[in-house]
Amino acid sequence: MESPSRTALVFGGSGQIGIPLLARLHAAGWQVQAVSRQSQAAAPGLTWRRGDFAQPPALPAQVDVIVSCGPLDLFADWFAHSTLHCVRVVAIGSTSVHVKQTSADAAERDVARRLRDAEALLFASGNARDVSVTILRPTLVYGSGRDANLSKLAQLALRHGRLLLPRTACGLRQPVHVDDVALAAMAAASATATGSAAYDVPGGETLPYRDMVQRVLACLSPSPRLHLLPAPLFGMILTIAHWRGIARELTPAVLQRMQNDLVFDAQPARRDLNYAPRLFLPAADMFVVRD
Repeated sequence: MESPSRTALVFGGSGQIGIPLLARLHAAGWQVQAVSRQSQAAAPGLTWRRGDFAQPPALPAQVDVIVSCGPLDLFADWFAHSTLHCVRVVAIGSTSVHVKQTSADAAERDVARRLRDAEALLFASGNARDVSVTILRPTLVYGSGRDANLSKLAQLALRHGRLLLPRTACGLRQPVHVDDVALAAMAAASATATGSAAYDVPGGETLPYRDMVQRVLACLSPSPRLHLLPAPLFGMILTIAHWRGIARELTPAVLQRMQNDLVFDAQPARRDLNYAPRLFLPAADMFVVRD
């Protein structure tokens, strides 16, 4: 007699991590109900429900696993008030919970605070309901063209044929592919061990920021040039760009972080989730939005 299919409820299923996760769940025979703000086409084993955390759609009373690829704070608040029964929760957070807590930018410190509070609320809610909670904290996500970091830089460089960076942009980074984050989420969803934990999930290679960017530019066609400028000159140019409404996301805190090493330990995820992230080998189609 065949065992019954496992069931999953996935929030953010149409996002950059949700899409490869749904593919993995489907291939493993899961029955999935996915929530998205936009209408999506159903498929065998996949039912879409339209809504969000503020206005959730009608949901089943019970599933095996809930996976959230959406904002961690909104999901934590929803789960704390939900009566939906499950045995396991997997939620995507961010290493920003570490990185931004001492930022000079008040808005970034608030991001870190909300992530920290959301993690605490999820663990408390899971403990109260005897639900195992796994939180995954990716580093610099890439691979779908939807990220706000490397894809934005790639698209900006293609538009102008070049990209400017300060010479001080040499802090270490560990970019992680969306498929590797999805595989980690899949492993957490399929785990049989009980207990709750948070895991940093960095990419499989550590390299300086400017080298990471150079690899991205090298895979584009035509390949934009990377210009490394003295920090004072770059700052002057950036001030003019901000005045024109360009690159306002490059705040002083972001520039400072380009100099800092942001390196995280993948060993706990390797041990518990068989996490094996790939090296950083970018291709052009990783930095454009896939239809």
